[in-house]
Amino acid sequence: MRTLTQALVSAAVVAGTLVASAAAAAPPDPGLVRVDSGWLRGSVAGDHVTYSGIPYAAPPVGKRRWRPPARPQPWPGVRDATAPSPFCPQGGGPGVIVGQEDCLYLDVTVPRGAERGERLPVLVWLHGGGFSVGGAREYDGARLATAGDVVVVTVNYRLGALGFLSAPSLDVAGGNYGLMDQAAALRWVRRNAARFGGDPSNVTLAGQSAGARSVCAQLASPETRGLFHRAIMQSGACDNPVPTLAEAQAFGERATAELGCADAADVAGCLRDLPAARVVDALAGVGREVTARVADRPWNPVAGTPPLPRQPGGALSDGSAARVPLLIGTTRDEMRAFIAGEAVTADGYRTVLAETFGADAPAVLAEYPAGAYETPAVALATVLGDWGGFVGVCPVLSSADAAAVHQPVYAYEFAEDSGVVEQDFPMGAFHGLDLPYLWDLHASWDPYPPLTPAQERLSATMVGFWTAFARTGDPNGPGRPHWPEFGASRTVLGLSAGGIGPTPSAAEHHCDLWSALPR
Repeated sequence: MRTLTQALVSAAVVAGTLVASAAAAAPPDPGLVRVDSGWLRGSVAGDHVTYSGIPYAAPPVGKRRWRPPARPQPWPGVRDATAPSPFCPQGGGPGVIVGQEDCLYLDVTVPRGAERGERLPVLVWLHGGGFSVGGAREYDGARLATAGDVVVVTVNYRLGALGFLSAPSLDVAGGNYGLMDQAAALRWVRRNAARFGGDPSNVTLAGQSAGARSVCAQLASPETRGLFHRAIMQSGACDNPVPTLAEAQAFGERATAELGCADAADVAGCLRDLPAARVVDALAGVGREVTARVADRPWNPVAGTPPLPRQPGGALSDGSAARVPLLIGTTRDEMRAFIAGEAVTADGYRTVLAETFGADAPAVLAEYPAGAYETPAVALATVLGDWGGFVGVCPVLSSADAAAVHQPVYAYEFAEDSGVVEQDFPMGAFHGLDLPYLWDLHASWDPYPPLTPAQERLSATMVGFWTAFARTGDPNGPGRPHWPEFGASRTVLGLSAGGIGPTPSAAEHHCDLWSALPR
């Protein structure tokens, strides 16, 4: 006869076996995932799961301010990943600073049902904002993730002086802390993509405006070679020169003096001890004129440095940039958003052209007579948007030309009119208007009208193009208009609700004229 102890042990074994069997039979928790730093619990929706506020690098605060990003520390237990990533410090309006310096986080959106071991394409998004504003939290990746069956990663990176101050007292990187953050995020994706069902050997790096110019810089950077396999650049050109190390250090000297640290015994210590809000304001108004060029702004990627040895345009031209398939394009009326509200007379228009283009101004005026446009302000926006000293069509097309010698390129022009009129100024297809066709946006400033049914169909087609490109490097597929490769034909695909097809973008934007003028 068994003893009472033996009976209890046997019962415990049976109970344990039943519990283990039940656990094995239970479906996995759809909101729980383990990354290399610990467990995360995300937000579960009907067709996707979002994991927000994931640290991909250590907080860049205190002695870590203006240093290359370091790996994050592991955390115990399960980290809540349901609150959006915080903004990096930035201006939020006159006299207002938003965000926090501990900001190196990213958000991941995964189609519901994606499992570890799957091989979904991964799209990594770098936000725009002139390297001074913006954040991952503004971009909801659910539409791209679910419609295209891809893993979407949106990334914060350091901004403004905190991300790009170049000063010999800090280190030898020449600024570029924001670029190094982006590289650290790509390394995090390589280590962790498979845990979300993503394929670390099929990563697309994408961005708009400053995000697109970040992609240009990463194409030319030795630090990210092999970390991404396709690239998407929306409204940002590799052909616009960025500051050289000498130019960036001159900006750095001005900022250091403005911040009161130029004569400090320990300049680096003085700078690192400043409140982040003071640093954000450094050189805030420099290079903000509508006629300014990219390199006139102080906070930019810096060429001639270890993270960016060459100008991105030069690297793309000579083939030393990463030779990955590119999808690249613009909106039709890039500069209208920057000219809206400006009072421009016919005489003022001629004066701006003379000040901006000097001896070439008469040729520009002959090509763009003020009388050919609704107002002188529209004429000025058209000139600046075609020239593209800051953003514009022709430098994007010249970037596509340079790249097409070495790699597959697909070029587009987003031409759907917004229908928005501000102070009698038609906004047209302004800079950033393509974004709500791909993302659900959560921006504090939202100029985007709701999409009509025809625009919803255009949006679905664009999502199909973008995610097919992320999957294979070719945007074509069943149910969509054919998108010819740019190649020798220089075909640009026009995107509008009225129709999708080749468009004579270079001719309509007078790019032959602008190819001979400096940017």
